[in-house]
Amino acid sequence: MARQLYELVGADPARRFSPFCWRARMALAHKGLEAEVVPWRFTETDRLAFARHDKVPVLVDGDRVVADSWAIAAYLDQAYPDRPSLLHGAAALRFVPAWADTVLNAALVRLIVSDIPPLLGPGEAAYFRTSREARFGMTLEAVTADREARLPGFRALLAPLRVLLGGQAFLGGAAPDYADYAVFGSLQWARCVSPLRLLEQDDAVHAWRARMLDLFGGLARDVPCFPG
Repeated sequence: MARQLYELVGADPARRFSPFCWRARMALAHKGLEAEVVPWRFTETDRLAFARHDKVPVLVDGDRVVADSWAIAAYLDQAYPDRPSLLHGAAALRFVPAWADTVLNAALVRLIVSDIPPLLGPGEAAYFRTSREARFGMTLEAVTADREARLPGFRALLAPLRVLLGGQAFLGGAAPDYADYAVFGSLQWARCVSPLRLLEQDDAVHAWRARMLDLFGGLARDVPCFPG
């Protein structure tokens, strides 16, 4: 069986925008492994029954099925130890994905969530709006109201990244590792769904994101997205 990665898409199957799926996609590229993209949408949970999971990414590698982006990274290091390491066996690397999940993504969603429904099919758009507005207790437009005024606060949130990038090219050091992919996945999510310009041109994080976009032959550049 060919290696497959189930990834969240919009109405356009080429627009892949889950931050967690981008982590998995970049992790595979880091390992030099090909995987067929299997498009998956919000309302298709039944298609993941084989994985005993209701969210993507899901990796199918021969007879192995692995769900969750962190689990996929750990599996790739275990299954392909002769290829470049993602996690280096360091428990401390779990901090960066946890920070991205609880701090970065939480801030991003309040800036970009109202831009997502137009990218989805009618059924998925209705599901997304209803479920997210119930979660936030307000309309998506209310969630992102005055977002331009909130951009300086968001940019200040990225200060720890700038500290690290002040002395090295990647969060992982001279070369990227899973810490880079965890943070990049979040910013790539925003780049794929929203025209909001999150980063200033002279920001070290902007320069780092450009380096990430250039990795693996421009893997993350060559997708439907917004400029900025």
